[in-house]
Amino acid sequence: MTEISLIAFDADDTLWGSQTYFNTMEKVYCEILAPYASAAEVSHALRATEQANIPLLGYGSKAFMLSLIENAVKISHGNVKGNDIGQIVEVSKELLRLPGHPFDGVKATLKKVRDTGRYRMIVFTKGELLDQENKFQRSGLRPYFDDIVIVSEKTSDAYRRLCKQFGVKSGQLLTVGDSFTEDIEPALKIGAWAVHIPNYMDNKDTDYLHKIHQRMLRLPTFSGLTNFLCPVPRLVDESKLS
Repeated sequence: MTEISLIAFDADDTLWGSQTYFNTMEKVYCEILAPYASAAEVSHALRATEQANIPLLGYGSKAFMLSLIENAVKISHGNVKGNDIGQIVEVSKELLRLPGHPFDGVKATLKKVRDTGRYRMIVFTKGELLDQENKFQRSGLRPYFDDIVIVSEKTSDAYRRLCKQFGVKSGQLLTVGDSFTEDIEPALKIGAWAVHIPNYMDNKDTDYLHKIHQRMLRLPTFSGLTNFLCPVPRLVDESKLS
């Protein structure tokens, strides 16, 4: 861990909240479609529609909006009203205006890590380019980072390209994120270091809560990063991994 020179921070649900907004939007969506199906049926069908659309639409608010509309047509068997579609579109647009408000302790922690002068710091996130750039700008966190890199999917190959782009070896990269399967595991596979901060977990991530790895540290809060990166990065004590 003492060789780390580049830190790649995930954005949504790591630096700022995101999933809770999507969950709120989905509740409103289910209410709009209540005449056609139960909330459970609407949500279940939406998950299937989203998964089917990922190869073509990718991730992000705009892709989610299109899946909402498509699913509304399906769940209503084509009977959804134009006014309902209009309401879905208007509510969905709120997702494009998410404040990107940093979690407590994020700004102070980033400043402390930045002030060590030891690392290049970037945001490495997936999603739609304009949507993520706008949230990043609204967050007020730009001064703490050297760059932002937005990809369609976080894979091991994406992490390899990231290392090549910034001229570092995999062992010099540290990734920080909330999702084990999307942020952490692909980085570990190429020999990078990782810090898992499980702010939000879906069902697949819950299974990994107790997983340990010699190059991974799990922290309950973002501010805990300073204990390991400031002023000098400490080796992970594998016996204390949780």
